[in-house]
Amino acid sequence: MSTCVFIQIRCKPGTTYKVAEEIALREIHSELYSTSGEYDLMMKLYIPEDADVGKYINDHLLVINNIERSLTTMTFKVF
Repeated sequence: MSTCVFIQIRCKPGTTYKVAEEIALREIHSELYSTSGEYDLMMKLYIPEDADVGKYINDHLLVINNIERSLTTMTFKVF
C-alpha cells in the first residue's frame, strides 16, 4: 500500500504555471491545484510503499526549477 502525502509548493514569483506544467509532465501526482495564501500549489501524491518519503520527494519533485519551498503533510489512516 502506498503512502498518501499532500505537498504545498511555493514557487519563485511568476513561475507557478511553469512549475505546474513540469509537475504534470512528470506524471507523479494524483491531484494538483493552484492555491491562494502562503503557497502557490498543492498536490496530492502517492509514495510507493518501498520508497523513502523524503528521498522520493527530493528526487522526483524538488529537482524542478523555481520551487522555493515545500511543506509536506503525511497521512496515516483512511476513514
